[in-house]
Amino acid sequence: MGRDVQTQQETGEQPTRPTLAFIAAEGRVSQATVSKVLNGRTDVAPATRERIERLLKAYNYLPPGGRRARRSGLIDLVIGGLDSPWAVEILRGVESECAARGVGTVVSCVRGDDARPSSWTSLPALHHSDGVILVTGRMTPQQRAQLEQAGVALVVIDPVDLPDSDLASVGATNWAGGLAATEHLLSLGHRRIAAIGGPREMLCTQARLDGYRAALERAGVPLDPRLIRYADFRYEGAFEQSQALLALDDAPTAIFAGSDQQAMGTYEAARQAGLRIPEDLSVVGFDDLPLCDWLSPPLTTVRQPLEEMGRVAARTLFQLLDGEPLVSPRVELATELRVRLSAAPPRGA
Repeated sequence: MGRDVQTQQETGEQPTRPTLAFIAAEGRVSQATVSKVLNGRTDVAPATRERIERLLKAYNYLPPGGRRARRSGLIDLVIGGLDSPWAVEILRGVESECAARGVGTVVSCVRGDDARPSSWTSLPALHHSDGVILVTGRMTPQQRAQLEQAGVALVVIDPVDLPDSDLASVGATNWAGGLAATEHLLSLGHRRIAAIGGPREMLCTQARLDGYRAALERAGVPLDPRLIRYADFRYEGAFEQSQALLALDDAPTAIFAGSDQQAMGTYEAARQAGLRIPEDLSVVGFDDLPLCDWLSPPLTTVRQPLEEMGRVAARTLFQLLDGEPLVSPRVELATELRVRLSAAPPRGA
């Protein structure tokens, strides 16, 4: 390294509380490499690992294993809200895995993209949490550095984006799910198939719509940009977008909704337009929430294993806390099309 650690300590040049960026600069490596050393990853050269560990110790940065020696037995689950069945399924999975290990869960319903100092990244320090599971949140470099400096492990479920390739995350095979949903509608004879995605910037939205586009291309069906709409994953936004789609002169005969809650909004838009499902309009959702069987008609949907995603996220977090190397920082669980009664051949087919 450019300067000897002992010399810099004697001159008092090191920061009172060194940051991840400072350690990376001193070690002439990327912040991602320092993060790998902190998380016990094996894909770091031995000489580099030794150099980084020496710097971590010299500057009193939390060394690998330091957090494990003083575990609190608590983890934070940070989520945008618990007012949706989707969030409840995730929570059920996280809590079941934590309960099996005797670990408590602190649930924080806050905005995951809040980058202010008083944001959710300050919460783990207040009750000395060992780690954080962030659900569908955006992770800024400042927030991640704040957690790493505090020695708090992090796993993200359905991240908005993946700014760092080594950020541990859990999701589903969204592209395959979008492909399966659209191919099912194509197999029934539909050619005017609309898609309502979630927020544009979310990875899961992009992947599902990419699967939708791929299915149309495979079938030789031209893509009509007017049939692709965006909303949040809730009822209201999809209701408005479905109304707009059904008002087109050449309205779609089928709608692929990006979530089951969106599909409920489509159901209501169809009802108000005097259309019957599936006789006049076919609908396919995404999630396979328990309510799908109780809709009228029961909803054909793409199942993503939400409860299992919660469990896997918790297991991944415990692996990080135990210093176990991850086979891959990104885990995607398989989706599956669940065929019920909300999709049928288009009228006149």
